[in-house]
Amino acid sequence: MKLAYREFGQGQPLIILHGLFGQSDNWYTLAKRFGENGFRVFTIDQRNHGLSPHNDNWNYEVMANDLKEFIDEHELTFPILLGHSMGGKTVLFFEYLHPSISKANIIVDIAPRSYLPHHQNVLLALNAVDFSKINTRKEAEAILGNFISDFGTKQFLLKNIYWREDETKQMDWRFNIKVISKNIDSIGVELPFFITNKPFFFIRGQLSNYINENDIVDIKTRFLNCKIETILDSGHWVHAEKPDDFFNVLIKNIS
Repeated sequence: MKLAYREFGQGQPLIILHGLFGQSDNWYTLAKRFGENGFRVFTIDQRNHGLSPHNDNWNYEVMANDLKEFIDEHELTFPILLGHSMGGKTVLFFEYLHPSISKANIIVDIAPRSYLPHHQNVLLALNAVDFSKINTRKEAEAILGNFISDFGTKQFLLKNIYWREDETKQMDWRFNIKVISKNIDSIGVELPFFITNKPFFFIRGQLSNYINENDIVDIKTRFLNCKIETILDSGHWVHAEKPDDFFNVLIKNIS
């Protein structure tokens, strides 16, 4: 599958993968900064997200193979891969399936283990928005608010609204809510066990529970050449909550 992407700068290839319900635009500011500091940065919309095609087949194997196709198409040699949450799991599966391609991998606030389903309220909220009956973002926000109280989460989701150019001329979600809802359990699966000496750099938010102490033991068992950094006073969206800290710690560790 040919994925939509944005490109910044020149130098060492750096590919950035967003998380669930995200899109490449979420990384615009940081990608631009990396592009100004010696990297050729690609921010990718994963399948069923952003401007990339929608498809009923959606799991980590196909997303990892989409990434392989992207690297081959752009003739990138030993890129650094960076993924947040679902994007980080895609990078982990990519290393499992295609171990000789990347130079190093950066995993942001996700562990190799399985995760129980925990997006039910978000999915209920998104599916409650009927774009055949509303035509403003404010109306969509009000519906989301019946299920989601966190302001930041609502604004993050609302960034995915766009106006269709077909005969309906309705608003819609950029992501494929039907396929995501049907296959959400596949996003929580555990990475198959393997051991590697490839450089891995894990970043976690101090206030997040996505990487706990048991996960750190597991990570160090699987990834023999790894570093783990905690960004203080940040939750799961580390790069959005503490962009300067995130940028500085990455530049220090991957330059």
